[in-house]
Amino acid sequence: MRTTVCRTGLCLVLALALLAGRGSCLETSAASAILVEQSGGRVLYERDADQRRLIASITKIMTALVALEHGDLSSTYTVTAEDMAEGSSMYLKPGDQLTLEELLYGLMLSSGNDAALAAAHCVSGELEDFVALMNETAQALGMADSHFSNPNGLDAEDHYSTARDMARLTCRAMENADFCRIVSTASVTIGDRYLQNHNKLLRTYQGCLGVKTGYTKAAGRTLVSAAQRDGMTLICVTLCDGDDWRDHAALLDYGFETYHMETAVPAGRVLASVSVTGSAAASVPLAADRDLTCPLTGEETLRVAARLPVSIPAPVVPGQKVGEAVAYLDGQEMARVDLVAAAPAARLEEPSPERGSFWDRLFDRS
Repeated sequence: MRTTVCRTGLCLVLALALLAGRGSCLETSAASAILVEQSGGRVLYERDADQRRLIASITKIMTALVALEHGDLSSTYTVTAEDMAEGSSMYLKPGDQLTLEELLYGLMLSSGNDAALAAAHCVSGELEDFVALMNETAQALGMADSHFSNPNGLDAEDHYSTARDMARLTCRAMENADFCRIVSTASVTIGDRYLQNHNKLLRTYQGCLGVKTGYTKAAGRTLVSAAQRDGMTLICVTLCDGDDWRDHAALLDYGFETYHMETAVPAGRVLASVSVTGSAAASVPLAADRDLTCPLTGEETLRVAARLPVSIPAPVVPGQKVGEAVAYLDGQEMARVDLVAAAPAARLEEPSPERGSFWDRLFDRS
C-alpha cells in the first residue's frame, strides 16, 4: 500500500482506487491507460495516453476489423505452412480447412497467431497487402501514432500504437455487429477444437462485452475491455500493466459510478427553423435526426447550439440534412447530431409567360 496526495486531500491507493472525493484522481499500475465512452468518445480518464508503445495481441482488434470489412465470413481457407507462427495458437495444421469466421474466433478467443496469419491470407492473399489495409484503416480512423507491420502483434520496431489510438480503433470496431458477437463469446467449439476466451472479465465483470488481451515480454501485459451498463458503453485500454484485470474493473467502476448518459436533445425534437427561398413556405422546422447524448456527472450541464445556413433553396423534403446541433461542455465540443427538415417546402411554380392583350394576339402574324 502506498500513499498519494491529491489537491483535495490524502488518499490510500492499492493498485487502482478513487482518490479524494468523486473520482478527482485515479491511479493505475499501467504505463499508459485511457477510459472513454464509446458513442461520442469522451475521455473520462487518461494517463500517458499518447505515448507510442508495443501493443502485443491487442493488435488483433485491427486484424479482425479489417478482415470483417474486407472479407467474407463464409469463405473457406486451406491452411498452409506459411500460417504457422510462434506464440499463442489455435493449433492450426497445414491442410486444415476453416471459414474466415472460424479463423476470427481462433484469433479473438484463443489469440491465435496462426489464425491471424491465416485470416490475413484468406482476405488478401499476400500478407503485405493485408498489413497495408491495416495501416490504411488506421490512417482513416485518425490513428496518427500507430503503425502495423503484422496481423498478430509480435514485437517489431515499426509495430506500435498508443492507448488513445487503440481506444479510437475499438470504438469503431464495436460498431460492427459481427465483431461484437465474436469478442463477447465466452467459448466455442470448432470441429475438434474447444476455444475459450482469454478475457476473464467476460466471466467476472458485470456488463463486460469483450474485447482482447495481449502479452509479450517486451510489451508487457496489454488489455482492451468494453462494458455496458444503463445504456452507456465504456472502452478501457491499458498498456504495459502488470495488474490489468484489477485496473480495468476499477476504471470501469469509476466510469459507471461517476458518469451517466444524458440525452440533451431527443430524436425528433424541433430545435430551430431555417428560411426557405423560392417557396410559398417562409421557413421549415429542423429536428434532431437522432438522440444527442453525452456522459455527464451530476454537476455538469451541456450547452446546445445550432449550426445552420442563413437560408436554403426550395424544394425541401422531410429528412433532408440542413445543419447540425452541437453540444458543448465548458466551451469544448462533446457531441453533435444532424438537424434535418421536419416538414416539406415545395418550389413555387414559374408563372406562364405573358401572351399580350386580346388584340395583340388577334393580329399576331408570327
